Amino acid sequence: MDWYLMVWKKYAEFDGRARRTEYWMFTLFSFLAMLVLGAVGGVGIAMSQDYGWALFLPLCIYALAAMIPSLAVATRRFHDTGKSGWILFLLIMLGIIPVVGFIASIVQLVFLCSDSDPGPNQYGPNPKFPEQVAGVIAGYPAFPPVAFPPQPQPLAVEAGYSLCRSCGARLESGSSFCTKCGATA
Repeated sequence: MDWYLMVWKKYAEFDGRARRTEYWMFTLFSFLAMLVLGAVGGVGIAMSQDYGWALFLPLCIYALAAMIPSLAVATRRFHDTGKSGWILFLLIMLGIIPVVGFIASIVQLVFLCSDSDPGPNQYGPNPKFPEQVAGVIAGYPAFPPVAFPPQPQPLAVEAGYSLCRSCGARLESGSSFCTKCGATA
């Protein structure tokens, strides 16, 4: 039940990684909740022909409310296997096409069942090993930080002349880039 609640706490968090257990427990409990709500709606229709449809309202509300966390946890699950969340979006869109949708569903299921990348990847540390998460946050050398593309750093201005923040070279005043390393202002 903790895995199910964890996904609701991360309602629309699409970045990071999610373990298989987190994804599949959320899927299981969501399926069970929809099954129970659908059964209540079915009983309501059987008992009252006029207003029985109103008992399907909780099912509809739950399905709409669970849509965003379902997509978020599936995206994080794709990140855990080293795949982009846009691949999930592409597979969902391909699901609209009749024959291709069946193949896309199988590919999506394989990705969701795959084991996670063993160490940190571009989406963060492996959630399966909490010591890795703590090591990355603390900056220990045994757990290298996740490599993101380098961001251009602005030039430092000091006492009438400027220094490049990337390489420390002295720059001409009014220069908009470093001639040594190419960093821009």
